[in-house]
Amino acid sequence: MPIKRASFKDLRKSKKRHVRNVSLSSELNSLTKKFDSLVAAKKTDEAKTFLKTLASKIDKAASKGIIHRNAASRRISRLTKKIASVPKA
Repeated sequence: MPIKRASFKDLRKSKKRHVRNVSLSSELNSLTKKFDSLVAAKKTDEAKTFLKTLASKIDKAASKGIIHRNAASRRISRLTKKIASVPKA
């Protein structure tokens, strides 16, 4: 256990950050799975609108430092390529 009061405060802060980071990364994963199911069902119009919200959430997570900015860019790029690869029905 830490000795100084500032160290106790750091522990509290890191616990709060950990909870926030885990919940946001979990939310990103569940939203990505929902997006994948839309693409698999070939609902391209819904997937395109959903991609906008998903991309903004990914960018926000990158700005908060939850995921790296290059990883965020790579994820958005791959999701966009998924929509493009679906044949028009």
